[in-house]
Amino acid sequence: MDYKKTILKEDLIVKKIITIHYFEYAKNYIFEGERHDFWELLYVDKGEVEVMTDISGYKLKQGDIIFHKPNEFHNVWANGVVAPNLIVISFECKSKAVKFFENKILKIYDAERILLAQIIMEAKEAYTSRLDNPELQKLEKRSKPMFGSEQLIKIYLELLLINLIRKGTDIKQNSRLSSSVKIKSDEDMIKKIQGFLEANINSNISFDDVCKFTALSRTNLKVLFKSRTGLSVMEYFKKQKIELGKKMIREGNHNFTQIAEILGYTSIHYFSRYFKKVTGMTPSEYASSVKVKFDS
Repeated sequence: MDYKKTILKEDLIVKKIITIHYFEYAKNYIFEGERHDFWELLYVDKGEVEVMTDISGYKLKQGDIIFHKPNEFHNVWANGVVAPNLIVISFECKSKAVKFFENKILKIYDAERILLAQIIMEAKEAYTSRLDNPELQKLEKRSKPMFGSEQLIKIYLELLLINLIRKGTDIKQNSRLSSSVKIKSDEDMIKKIQGFLEANINSNISFDDVCKFTALSRTNLKVLFKSRTGLSVMEYFKKQKIELGKKMIREGNHNFTQIAEILGYTSIHYFSRYFKKVTGMTPSEYASSVKVKFDS
């Protein structure tokens, strides 16, 4: 008999697992957000959460699953009423089929829930890492894992993704967050940025440093900060430096060169030039002004 071997086509392949989590959070939990170069899914096993992405914000309830594509900013917080249980799995997949999940929120049912539960069970057999550790960045393998546990994680995850693509018409259109929730999220981010700038007031940080800290894109950061403060990030930062410089001049414990160095300026001339741009006076003029005597 002349048998022919058939090569099996693989439409979707998960190359690597980064993290697997099962969280039981308090009702007021907040994760401030991140972005990374791999996929992540978040499934609400119990309760409710609110999620913000680069595109919009969503309310997710039990049975909802959201996918974050590579380099998409995302954060999550509990609504202050219901304590949520969440499954979070991050993975690498280069298959073209995975693009189906971009900007998708789906409603899943028993078959998919069973697959998620099996992934969690196999992860406990394969790794020593705590699955409830939000700081987890690497799964630590057991010295003697149960036979086939990691392979089953791959198989179950691929099967989950394939099932969801096949059921692609069953897409849940989630309502956007209320304007009040969006405003609160933006205000929290502004406070976070202002705190970062204040903590680095003596440094010469760049706009890209702030982007990296917030995990926001350059465009989103510019629009958000300007809309809330009326200033660009770096304008705000430079003004805060000058305000601190004014305070130090009034206190009289440092000369102008020392103040410039403390504030992270490369030279007294650069400090004086920007000081005058903001205040309308040179540092010397400010020091001798009636306003300084009044403030003191």
